[in-house]
Amino acid sequence: MNFLQFFIWGSWLISLGGYMGNQLGFSGLQIGSVYSTMGIASIFMPGLLGIVADRWVNAERVFAVAHFVAAAALIAATRVTDFQTFYSLMLLNSLFYMPTLALSNSVCYNVLSRKQFDVVKAFPPIRVWGTIGFIVAMWTVDLFEWTKSANQLYVAAGAGLFLGCYAFTVPASPPYLDETRKKALVSSLGLDAFVLLKKKNTALFFVFSLLLGAALQITNAFGGPFLDDFKTMYPNSFGVQHPNLLLSISQISETFFILLIPFFLTRFGIRNVIFFSIIAWVLRFGFFGLGNPDDKLYLLVLSMIIYGMAFDFFNISGSLYVEKVADPKIRSSAQGLFMIMTNGFGAIIGGYGSGWVVDHFTDADGIRDWPNIWFTFAGYALVLAVLFLLIFRGQRLEKTAVVRPS
Repeated sequence: MNFLQFFIWGSWLISLGGYMGNQLGFSGLQIGSVYSTMGIASIFMPGLLGIVADRWVNAERVFAVAHFVAAAALIAATRVTDFQTFYSLMLLNSLFYMPTLALSNSVCYNVLSRKQFDVVKAFPPIRVWGTIGFIVAMWTVDLFEWTKSANQLYVAAGAGLFLGCYAFTVPASPPYLDETRKKALVSSLGLDAFVLLKKKNTALFFVFSLLLGAALQITNAFGGPFLDDFKTMYPNSFGVQHPNLLLSISQISETFFILLIPFFLTRFGIRNVIFFSIIAWVLRFGFFGLGNPDDKLYLLVLSMIIYGMAFDFFNISGSLYVEKVADPKIRSSAQGLFMIMTNGFGAIIGGYGSGWVVDHFTDADGIRDWPNIWFTFAGYALVLAVLFLLIFRGQRLEKTAVVRPS
């Protein structure tokens, strides 16, 4: 289930920007706005479908139906070329795919708990198959030369339909009626976690979560178009011929840096680990601005490798920070707020903001000034790093004070 969950996403997330720019002729702002649909969906849909799964319908059934709708939207998107219709269909896909990220975890936790597994020990080796699925999907689309084709959406839709059917075969995850029906709507939507914003340091953390969430969307949306624009200068280079293989190094890097997080948190503390993550974003964008897929391919490879630190050191360490500062009574709500900030508002800002930057550095002939584009993003991350170092005062996780709801 985890393999297919992220195989679906990996089929198009990294390469769709190239398809939209190369085949559909969308502008940078239009490409960014399509990617921002994931942020729009992440703000409210996980909470809404979570309520349905918590109160009325088995989680695996909600999970299955959501994948069916998302897959149908992707199939429909393969047949349109105008921006407004394509945007609407990708928004529909996001509205039903993004909640499945949380629902897949819920189903896993439920099954493991009912089978009396130790969830903390059993889940990570299962979840790593999601990253493997993402990489396999990227390689599949690349090796079949579908990175600039609508076929990538068919691959994702086919996997989604299969996963939807498969979901009906997993052990049932029924709602906990006695407990969840008593919960207030505010609690179900995760709004009670806003109590965390009463504490200055925690509020600052969530602000930086939003701003760093924006950085993630930049290379998701424009990594493919960036490499594609080298096709006239370096048509036979590895990066142009196999963009997804090159970009997949980023996901491979994730699996390595995840293992380093416990050591870094123990040795340096949460504040420094998150600071390392922001500096890694500076290097990620800077190497992109300096590199090319031919004689400076090594700089692009370094950018891919550093991505593991940039992504994992903030997203996973940040989740642990939220776990420590939040009262156990609002644990799920607090993690939901973290997702809203990073994958919700952050993704929206990153999608539209990066699209505006790309259009700003695109001339009348459609030629993009990629070095200045990436250096602008690197400058953005550098400003965040300086601000974070100056105003955020973090403690070691074991000493962090818990924020309790009043």
